Amino acid sequence: MVTERGSSAWRQLSGGPAAMGTVDLKEGPSTVVINMMLIVRPEQKGQRDRQTDSAGLQSDGNGNNRPQPAQGRDLSGQKASEEPYKQKQTITSYTNEGTQVTVEVHPRNTTPQLFKKLSFRKGSQRLPSLRGQDNKAFERPEAPQAPSGKDLHAYPWDKSSLKSMPLDLQQFEKLDAYALKVNVNNSIEELVQALLKRARTDLEKVRVIWMWICHHIEYDVVGFRDKSQRLCSPIDVLRRGKSVCEGYAALFQQMCSIAGIQCMKLTGYSKGYGYTVGQAFEGDSNHAWNAVYLEGRWHLLDSTWGSGNVDTSGKFTFRYNEFYFLTHPALFIKDHFPNNSNWQLLKPALTLKEFETTMTYKDDFYKLGLLAVHPDTAIIQTVNGTATISVDCRSSTLFTFSLKGREKHGLLTLRKHGMKLEIYPQSTGRQELEIFAKSSNSPEDVYNHVLQYVVECKSVDKSVHFPKDLHQPVGPSWLSERQGFLRPSQPDPVVHTNDGRCSFTFTLGKDISILPTLQSDNSSLTEDRRRQHIMQIHRGNQVEFLVHLPHAGKFVLKFFSKKKSDPGNYTYVFNYLISCLNNEVKWPAFPQTYSNWANDYEILEPLSGLLPANRNVQFKLKMHGISKVLVQAQDTHTLTLSRDGFWEGTCNTAGCTELFVMVQENANHNFYSHVLKYTVETP
Repeated sequence: MVTERGSSAWRQLSGGPAAMGTVDLKEGPSTVVINMMLIVRPEQKGQRDRQTDSAGLQSDGNGNNRPQPAQGRDLSGQKASEEPYKQKQTITSYTNEGTQVTVEVHPRNTTPQLFKKLSFRKGSQRLPSLRGQDNKAFERPEAPQAPSGKDLHAYPWDKSSLKSMPLDLQQFEKLDAYALKVNVNNSIEELVQALLKRARTDLEKVRVIWMWICHHIEYDVVGFRDKSQRLCSPIDVLRRGKSVCEGYAALFQQMCSIAGIQCMKLTGYSKGYGYTVGQAFEGDSNHAWNAVYLEGRWHLLDSTWGSGNVDTSGKFTFRYNEFYFLTHPALFIKDHFPNNSNWQLLKPALTLKEFETTMTYKDDFYKLGLLAVHPDTAIIQTVNGTATISVDCRSSTLFTFSLKGREKHGLLTLRKHGMKLEIYPQSTGRQELEIFAKSSNSPEDVYNHVLQYVVECKSVDKSVHFPKDLHQPVGPSWLSERQGFLRPSQPDPVVHTNDGRCSFTFTLGKDISILPTLQSDNSSLTEDRRRQHIMQIHRGNQVEFLVHLPHAGKFVLKFFSKKKSDPGNYTYVFNYLISCLNNEVKWPAFPQTYSNWANDYEILEPLSGLLPANRNVQFKLKMHGISKVLVQAQDTHTLTLSRDGFWEGTCNTAGCTELFVMVQENANHNFYSHVLKYTVETP
């Protein structure tokens, strides 16, 4: 009869602050005597008893399960030797509070000796090995030890590395490729033996086990939904090739144990499949993962999340995720909250409430080199109808967003190392905000989901309206610089004008031709007429765009470009938002230009394309390489070239509805080309 916790013998031992004695553990005809001295702390209210489940896993009081040897088998799952032990064994472990418990196991028919000196203290120390007889060249790991100060990482993340230890992933390439090819599924011991043929260090052992599980065990969606269908024992997981997180973690732990690696199976809450932003966690744990002891410190990993993901339809897809291998604890805590806060491996540790409100980062967030967000809370409130989100990143990254499923009611601007997003919800209440990103060097036009917020809007700012033609991101950035628009005179994405006039100047790259457009939701003008409200002036490698708005409102100024040497179409580059609230504004269009009007020609006056009737109008134009300039109205007027290089003169608009400017490029020919057209007001 085995004396278990809950029996009278155990209660007698644990009745006081300390107990010492012997307990007979009978197994068949033999009797093994344990000489034991231990400190037992009074149980706190609600503390769970240690129980062994059907899978041979025993709770350690931390909400974690440790594999227990089946009858006649050792901790590695191998059949135990039938020979009696030749010498005593000393086994040391830790309770949930960190108390050290040391047990001596003596051969039968020997007299147990009392310990001369025992250590009962908090914390952890290097523990004696549990290595027994050689088992196919494998060594059993030392007893798992509790995390200590040397295992802790500072919170928040210092942005130095995604890993908790320095790694060169290129050194794993051959080992990773080998792990993917190993095909053993009838014995865990044989599988580990095959995998470790190429692994030499403890780190390589952990890596090859991790890679094999991530690429060979699929998530059991049916078992997740129906507990009666779950099989989580390591051997069942191996043979079926599928399981839920409990099975992933149990198999990983047992494989590490066989390989001689200290490994713990941890349980707690996670923000995984089925999680909704801002939800509270209560009741039983919903996830399991592992911690491994390497190079003197504990490290965290999650082979379930490393293997792939489950979509909204419930379909699992293998999609290897390197992020969850030896993840930095300050990043791991974003979506993993262990039952025992010591296993956060953080100082200071986070509370459950902080975990619930902390921002959840999608897998691709770190893959794309993103570093931080503000605010770092899952739920954000608007202030006066608006909220601002910013993202920091290492390299140039493209972003887009969705508020209530639409890319509207927001203003996204790119920065050299991140982005800023201002949102203006048009309805009150809770609404979902999603942010997507992709590398600027990616040839594919696919944005990855990186962030998800819940926006609580208490009031709506009705004065804010964005034209439907506004394209995100807004304003000049490193992206427009790449396409030749350098040193913008207007760095801000929104330009406010009270009189309806504004200008934009850039230094241009070589061989660039630009096509600007002006668009508005509430304008009755055609696109061609709106384009006439923009004048383009080239001065060397600089270009200026003068804009005279036809009326008050919000306009989108878009720039398209192509190489001058390219006969193809123009492509979109970027846009501005121009806002004018002055209802008195009503600017006429600029003069209409013809194909012979060169980019480096310039109109100083008259800028308005609508001239008054029956008036003398002064002309001043800058054009080079011209031999003669005529203004054709009711009569024809000749402009003269001044000393400072301007063609100047006066023309009367009486008796005409249109006025043309014509140029003669070669003095030896009588051919004139139209370059400008003005309209004359009806008298």
